[in-house]
Amino acid sequence: MLSNGKVSHLPGALVAQRADLLQGTLDLLILKSLVLGPLHGWAISKRLRQLSSEVLDVGQGSLYPALYRLEDKEWIAAKWGTSPEGRRAKIYTLTAAGKKQLAEERAEWKLFSAAVDQILKAT
Repeated sequence: MLSNGKVSHLPGALVAQRADLLQGTLDLLILKSLVLGPLHGWAISKRLRQLSSEVLDVGQGSLYPALYRLEDKEWIAAKWGTSPEGRRAKIYTLTAAGKKQLAEERAEWKLFSAAVDQILKAT
């Protein structure tokens, strides 16, 4: 991490701010949660908590801007429906473009996490 809060890679490679990295990770997690089926926002947050054994708790202030961003990119689609609790809610589904993006982001994540793991194991 550079003193300006940016992560630097090899020359010519991507230079990303920490917020972009976290945003990209949240996008990946949301897309993955929707592979399992349509969900409303609160249920996405709940599913991420469950799948992470209660480690990841995505608050509304992060979740909903991410959902709107993913919808704008047409990686997810939303329509009004009724939640299992009987409330009116936007139900999100993964689009074909979202499935393709998920595959790309999973590959990038595997590469990134392997690199971080390699650094952490260095002696």
